[in-house]
Amino acid sequence: MNIHEYQAKELLKGYGVKIQEGIVADTPEEAVAAAKELNKSTGTEWYVVKAQIHAGGRGKGGGVKLAKSQDEVKEKASDIIGMQLVTPQTGPEGKKVNKVLICQDVYYPGANEPKEYYLGILLDRAAGCDVIMASTEGGMDIETVAEETPEKIIKERINPSVGLQAFQARKVAFALGLEGQAFKEMVKFIFALYKAYQGADASLFEINPVLKTSDDQILAVDAKVNIDDNALYRQKNLAEMRDITEEDPAEVEASESGLNYVKLDGNVGCMVNGAGLAMATMDIIKLSGGDPANFLDVGGSANAKTVEAGFRIILKDPKVKAILINIFGGIVRCDRVAQGVVEAYKNIGDIKVPIIVRLQGTNAEEGAKIIEESGLKVTSAIVLKDAAERVKEALA
Repeated sequence: MNIHEYQAKELLKGYGVKIQEGIVADTPEEAVAAAKELNKSTGTEWYVVKAQIHAGGRGKGGGVKLAKSQDEVKEKASDIIGMQLVTPQTGPEGKKVNKVLICQDVYYPGANEPKEYYLGILLDRAAGCDVIMASTEGGMDIETVAEETPEKIIKERINPSVGLQAFQARKVAFALGLEGQAFKEMVKFIFALYKAYQGADASLFEINPVLKTSDDQILAVDAKVNIDDNALYRQKNLAEMRDITEEDPAEVEASESGLNYVKLDGNVGCMVNGAGLAMATMDIIKLSGGDPANFLDVGGSANAKTVEAGFRIILKDPKVKAILINIFGGIVRCDRVAQGVVEAYKNIGDIKVPIIVRLQGTNAEEGAKIIEESGLKVTSAIVLKDAAERVKEALA
C-alpha cells in the first residue's frame, strides 16, 4: 500500500527523522492558511507547493512549484489542485490532484552550499535481507543513475539476525563524502529511517532528495513509502491512510470481492486459482501469441459469486479479446467452479468475447460436462496445450 508524501513525512517524523516541514491543504484558501502557519512555526517566507499523488516525477509535470509569497501560494495551489498531472510514472492519462502539501523552503543560502542525496531502504529478495541504497546523485531518477553511472550507487546489506550496525551507518555517510556535523546528522538520520522502516512493516522507503542544508542539517525533502499489505492487520493506523482514489478502480473492486487482481496491458483476461498457476497461465498465453491483460487469482474458495465478480472486472477492460479460466481442483471442486461460470455468464449476459475454461483436478470431468451441456459460448479444455490452442484460435 502506497501512502502520500505528507503521510509518509508524518510517519518519519514520529520516528525521529528530520523532515522538511509542511501542511496539507485541499483548497487554495487552506494553502494560504498553511503558509501562514508555517511562517509562524519555521519563519520561512518562501514556500514549495507540492501536488499529492501516488507517483514520482511530479516536478517534471508541473506539480511542484516555488512560491515566494503567500499570494503566490494561493496562485500556485489554484493551478495545481484539480489538475490532471502527467508524470513518467502516471502514464499518459495522468492523475487528478486533490491535495497539495505546502512546505517550507529549505534551500536557503548559507556558509555551506546545500547538497542533495538519495537514500532508500528496501528488501533485497535475492540476498534475503534489507539493503540500504544511497547515492550522491540526489534529486535524480535513481533508475537513470543506476543505468548510466552504477558506480555512484552505494549498497549496504543488513544482516537480519543483528540488524543495522553503527559501523554500517557510518560507512554509508563516509561513502557520501560527508564530514563534521553533517556526517553525524546523516548517521542519526539513517538509524531513525531504518527504525521507521521496520516499525511500519514497510517494503520500501525512498527519500529523494535527502538534503544537507547550509547549516549541515539532514532533512527528508521528499518521501515515498510502501507498506507491506500483509502487515496491515497489525498496522491499523497506517491502513487508515489508504487513498483508494489513487488506486486502479478495478483493483479496488477486486480487493472488495476478496480477489487478487493486477491490471496489465494485454488482450487475454485470466482467471486462475493460485499465484503459481496464474504465472504459468500467463506464460501459456504468451506462447499462444497473446498477451495477459491481468493477473487475477480467485483463491481456493472460488464460487459463483467470486467467479461473477472476476468476470465483471475483466470485462471492464476494453482491450480484452478473450478470457482464459484455468482452475486446478484441489481445495476447490471443478464442478463447483464450472457451475459458477455458467451462473455468472447467465447473470452478466451478452458476453461478446470468447471464453476458454480449462479444468483439471477434483471433479474435472464433471465440470467439463457442465460447461459443454450449458449451451453457452464457452469452450472447455483439459490440458494446458489445448487451452493455449483455444486462445490462439480465439485471437485469430
